[in-house]
Amino acid sequence: PAPDGHDQPALLGHVDKVTRQEACVSLSRQFALSRRQAYRYLREAQSLPAPVAPPEPAVPVTFKLPPSLVNHLRQRAAADGMTLSETVARALCAYLGAAGHGA
Repeated sequence: PAPDGHDQPALLGHVDKVTRQEACVSLSRQFALSRRQAYRYLREAQSLPAPVAPPEPAVPVTFKLPPSLVNHLRQRAAADGMTLSETVARALCAYLGAAGHGA
C-alpha cells in the first residue's frame, strides 16, 4: 500500500485526498484505466508547469488524393509517430501559415 494506507500510490501536490479519489475514479471509468494507472496519470499531470489546453474537437472530412501522396503521408506519419490525420492537419496548418492565413 501507498503511504496513505491505500493501494494506489500517494499523490504529491495541493489536491486533497477526496478530489484525487474522485478524479481517479472518473479517469478510470471514462478511459477504461485501472485506478493505479489513473493515479499515475494524475501524478504526472500535477507535475506539469502549467495546464495543457485540450485540443479543438476534430470534424470528419473526406479528401480524394492520389494514392502516391497518401502513401507518402502514411510513411511520414509513421516516421513521425503520428496519425495520418495529425500529419495532414500539421501540413495544412503549415501551408495556411505560409500563405499568410495563420493557423
